[in-house]
Amino acid sequence: MGLDVTGRYRYPAPDPAWLSLSREPVIEPALPSVDPHHHLWLEHRTPYLVDELLQDVESGHNVIATVFVQAHYGYRIAGPEHLAPAGETEKVAAAAREAHSRGAMADVAAGIVAFADLTLGERVEEVLGAHLEVADGRLRGIRHSVSRDELFPDGIVLRPAPAGLLAQTGYRAGLARIQAHDLVFDAMLYHRQIPELTQLARAMPDLRIVLDHIGCILGVGPYEGKQGENYLQWRQDMAELAQCPNVRVKIGGFGMIVCGARWHEGVAPPSSFDLAQAWRPYVETCIELFGARRCMFESNFPVDKAMYSYVTLWNAFKRLTTSLTPADRTAVFSGTAIDTYGLRPQAHQEPAHG
Repeated sequence: MGLDVTGRYRYPAPDPAWLSLSREPVIEPALPSVDPHHHLWLEHRTPYLVDELLQDVESGHNVIATVFVQAHYGYRIAGPEHLAPAGETEKVAAAAREAHSRGAMADVAAGIVAFADLTLGERVEEVLGAHLEVADGRLRGIRHSVSRDELFPDGIVLRPAPAGLLAQTGYRAGLARIQAHDLVFDAMLYHRQIPELTQLARAMPDLRIVLDHIGCILGVGPYEGKQGENYLQWRQDMAELAQCPNVRVKIGGFGMIVCGARWHEGVAPPSSFDLAQAWRPYVETCIELFGARRCMFESNFPVDKAMYSYVTLWNAFKRLTTSLTPADRTAVFSGTAIDTYGLRPQAHQEPAHG
């Protein structure tokens, strides 16, 4: 989700003691998986850095690679402001080297999706160059959130994006530079903005686009208690978006407070069966509309870690895909992410566990 969630919608910090109340064996531990969406940061005075990430990705599932997505971590405090985000890329590349030196089974941050202010237009080229210089060849995409919702006049987040950003000339000029570098555009927005993304995808058919968190279906404020209505509108808009072959979808982010997640209020964490039951309509719709080769599962950790463990999350995804062909399962768990971000996972070994 990011760091700008505020007020009562601010995501809670993960509670290790609470998460430990629910443990379950890993389902299909040998199945190779790529986690194409996680963050690294120091938030709530609680780190989620190499130690914490490896504790999750090495908890039993065969995670062979990960993709880091920008989270306003480690920005430069000196120099031009527009180049400050390159500090995050530099720190994440260093974290990747650290994980490798420690013999990590997963190729941590095999891909990096960085931040650049796309409203700079063609001038964003300097920012892209700064990222490329320090990324150790790992830069794969750019994310500049356009999240906003008109039913939240004060903004659901601290810094809502300007209205209509995806259609602005300057922003699209910035996107053109992303396309020129063959980078992916990770689109962070809310579900009522999906038609705006469809218009962009049609206007720039050669721009590779990944929709984060299935479009973030809001479930708070005026959207609370309207799950059925929200789903129908989302499905209709996603059907239109799916007609754009340059768009792929990350399936996950279900644990975000703004999406109505309240699992953390339970006496114990949910089981993977509970999660699979709750998420089935959304997962099956995405795969039905886009096809498995344009869908990829994501963790969105540590944001979603407030609601369930890494083991439980991927167990739920595995429960939800038992009816898929082997080829389609390979796609949603690893193939789509590898192809989308041009990953070359390092050699790995299957995890040992009981």
